[in-house]
Amino acid sequence: QVQLIESGGGLVQAGGSLRLSCTAASGLSFRLYSWGWLRQAPGKEREFVAGISWGDGGTYYADSVKGRFTISRDNAKNIAYLEMNHLKPEDTAVYYCAYGLVGGGYRSETDFRSWGRGTQVTVSP
Repeated sequence: QVQLIESGGGLVQAGGSLRLSCTAASGLSFRLYSWGWLRQAPGKEREFVAGISWGDGGTYYADSVKGRFTISRDNAKNIAYLEMNHLKPEDTAVYYCAYGLVGGGYRSETDFRSWGRGTQVTVSP
């Protein structure tokens, strides 16, 4: 399993912004995979947040973050990003970067097979 390292989490006030980054270790054909971000809040199940396809770079978002979050990728640098704006206290969670199968989907949690250790995002009221 390729190592994924998430960064960019932290404490922010409601309405603020953060940008998460996910770096994949070398050895992974980054561009062949769809990438996503999942999150898990205390006492809750892990949930899908956003995904970006391996092919045309199409994106898909959970309704709860649509219009506020933007996922992107840099295939040359093996990095995936999640730009988070207008953050709300309910966005507080550990955020995980993930990838799935070669040429796989990107629209739900079940599309992803491997995750990093996560980065904590805390949004204060």
